[in-house]
Amino acid sequence: MIEIKNLCKTFSGASGDIVALDDISLSINDGEIFGIIGLSGAGKSTLVRCMNFLERPTSGSVTVDGYDLASLSKKELLKVRQSIGMIFQSFNLLEQRNVLSNVLFPMEIAGYKKDAAKARALELIELVGLTDRIKSYPSQLSGGQKQRVAIARALATSPRYLLCDEATSALDPNTTRSILELLKQINRDFGVTIVVITHEMKVIDSICDRVAVIDKSHIAEIGNVIDVFTDPKSDIAKELILPASPIAASDDGTGYKIRIVFNGESSNKPIISSLILECRVPVNILFADTKELDEKSYGHMVIKIPKDDDICKTVCEYLETNGVTYSKEV
Repeated sequence: MIEIKNLCKTFSGASGDIVALDDISLSINDGEIFGIIGLSGAGKSTLVRCMNFLERPTSGSVTVDGYDLASLSKKELLKVRQSIGMIFQSFNLLEQRNVLSNVLFPMEIAGYKKDAAKARALELIELVGLTDRIKSYPSQLSGGQKQRVAIARALATSPRYLLCDEATSALDPNTTRSILELLKQINRDFGVTIVVITHEMKVIDSICDRVAVIDKSHIAEIGNVIDVFTDPKSDIAKELILPASPIAASDDGTGYKIRIVFNGESSNKPIISSLILECRVPVNILFADTKELDEKSYGHMVIKIPKDDDICKTVCEYLETNGVTYSKEV
């Protein structure tokens, strides 16, 4: 388990101190895929680098498997870091080394015997699907292939944790999906706890169990992905998860707008058609978006109804009676 308590990180700049993290507290459970999402500059990358002390916090504590990282000697910290792999948006591969040599590198540093290290490297290269590129250099690989090498290298010392700092941001959608599937496989087959840092909600809802939403150096919200996705509480979570649709935003204001949230159960019910029939109200669908989470459909829809208070009351009562989550849009 990774436990972070009251963590703060301040950088000194020419114009004064910059607070990157302010009183961050969260726990990451063994075996889960934990997401941290926020806009650029929110403090995501600083937070993940504090988890393995690549950045030393200004105050607060980071505890990994019972070890308070701040209390460890340099040698002890290096030992704990062997249990924490890390992959980056920019891959950080050694250009002068081929695929095999890149994966071998952390084991060389850790003092593995050559035969054991090579056997481990070959096993990991096969896992990430690059056996046919084993002698290739980074300049000869695609972005997705480079990230697969980075993942294999991060797993070389058999870590318990894998930190992914915007690991798919530089990749195209198809490659992103394949990398996320690989991370899910690693989590499922080896029980590696994975922390995913991203600004993309599609990454979070594809693989994560829980998510923390960070905004302006603070944790704004933490919860199960399904709960946060279907009913975000904080303004930043709503901005990231339930963005205003261009169509809804450009509406002429002649009716009331209602956002309906589908929670996995209601998505299989004919909510809109039943609403029209039972309430006898015309409905215009302005925007809709759904996703698959845990093999159930989740999403939200913005509808417009006539600008009549009685009709609006009837529609809201119908939604409440049928257990449908909704909100009135401005």
